[in-house]
Amino acid sequence: MGSSTRGVYMSEALAVEGAFGNRLVELREIKEAARRGPDDAATVRQHERGKLTAHERIELLLDPGSFTEIEALRRHRATGFGLEHRRPYSDGVVCGWGTVHGRTVFVYAHDFRIFGGALGEAHAQKIHKVMDLAAAAGAPLVSLNDGAGARIQEGVTALAGYGGIFQRNTRCSGVIPQISVMLGPCAGGAAYSPALTDFVFMVRETSQMFITGPDVVQAVTGEEITQNGLGGADVHAGTSGVAAFVYDDEQSCLEDVRYLLSLLPANNNEAPPVEPTDDPIDRRTDRLLDLVPTDSARAYDMCAVIEEIVDDGEFLQVHAGWATNVVCALARLDGRVVGIVANQPATLAGVLDIEASEKAARFVQTCDAFNIPLVTLVDVPGFLPGVDQEHGGIIRHGAKLLYAYCNATVPRVQLILRKAYGGAYIVMDSRSIGTDVSLAWPTNEIAVMGAEGAANVIFRREIKAADDPETERRLKIKEYKTELMHPYYAAERGLVDDVIEPARTREVLIRSLRMLRTKHADVPVRKHGNPPV
Repeated sequence: MGSSTRGVYMSEALAVEGAFGNRLVELREIKEAARRGPDDAATVRQHERGKLTAHERIELLLDPGSFTEIEALRRHRATGFGLEHRRPYSDGVVCGWGTVHGRTVFVYAHDFRIFGGALGEAHAQKIHKVMDLAAAAGAPLVSLNDGAGARIQEGVTALAGYGGIFQRNTRCSGVIPQISVMLGPCAGGAAYSPALTDFVFMVRETSQMFITGPDVVQAVTGEEITQNGLGGADVHAGTSGVAAFVYDDEQSCLEDVRYLLSLLPANNNEAPPVEPTDDPIDRRTDRLLDLVPTDSARAYDMCAVIEEIVDDGEFLQVHAGWATNVVCALARLDGRVVGIVANQPATLAGVLDIEASEKAARFVQTCDAFNIPLVTLVDVPGFLPGVDQEHGGIIRHGAKLLYAYCNATVPRVQLILRKAYGGAYIVMDSRSIGTDVSLAWPTNEIAVMGAEGAANVIFRREIKAADDPETERRLKIKEYKTELMHPYYAAERGLVDDVIEPARTREVLIRSLRMLRTKHADVPVRKHGNPPV
């Protein structure tokens, strides 16, 4: 294009802008006002609470300059209680899409400066729109929650708005990743949307979740408790299990949301992103010989084992503070994402109990939904005995983990490090419930129960009748171990594919997963299963 032609186009553009000049100025002023919020004082108050604004949060979450906002000029049409005189743009929620590490992500963020982020009809319809777009585009959805619940002045229409969100959460479950980031209060029915999503992030001191607040609790039960004591980040990270991740500030929280998204596929029809690695496939893991004691009664930290095996020692623990007797983590092997489920001998000797079963079952389901292969590291003495566990439904809750593994169609590799006893061995992705490859170290002990307990049951009459019962008991324990608990017993019967050297653990796991990349699993035709709940 010649210089004279460019000059003509520029003159025409200036003429057009001149004709629309007033309209363009008005549009820019309206959009800037919508972004600024109701007034500067509201922004100051938000910052004084230790919280960022909706737009500031989105800027931290998404790649710079990638955000496209939709319905920024939406306003409610409600009347009564003075609402007709308060009709701010955006109606208290910012919606749109952008990119994280160059991949499309949809987001909505409550603006606490407007109606306290409370949900009304227009507010809800904006969220419905962005959720529908995320489902149609097949891309992750992140909600940045900082709202006071339903907008009371709008009555039942606000509640109906939540119903639409819950329906979409459920419809998108297992289809696109859904991540809830709690950055302020979330009370009443509003708390059920995060509970329906795949991962919940919380920030200490500033975020709380509860169905009924401290005032109601005190009025009904007489119990006095603070908001953080009732539903703060540490409560949900360590006691209730609602929060998968917890942080001290919003910046580090949103940074890890970005990291999590880098480990997840865009939707259930895609594989997670592959990251090239310089960590050799055949790197020896000799350090495992020092990390894991051969004495099955001695504790050790399973996280150190995972760190030694995975690419560059990096992994992201899910629910790190809850049910700590089992470890669930996302990591990479050979540059490809895997989900790791492992017993943690450093806590309760790594037994399975109600909470550990629920935690692992949920993680297995999530990995299976999003095409993430599963690696299960086994060192389990059994299920936790006790009246509380039995009355609390350990049968029902343990069955959740069993169901999740049996239902999973992704590649599955089991590695038995030391002990694997009883029903807990079966549940931890054993060959009998469908694992594709079962491996073991030469320190493995696979049995119905420990040798001591087994000897006391099988040989109780001989031990009781002996002149020296304690010596007889020790002899019988040794006999049981020699006959049924040697490391090659399961391999001889085809229940373990190979007994491997610990130093070759990384290499063998990667080669097994490489072989399984093309795995295809036929599933029965059905509406859905009926898992224990």
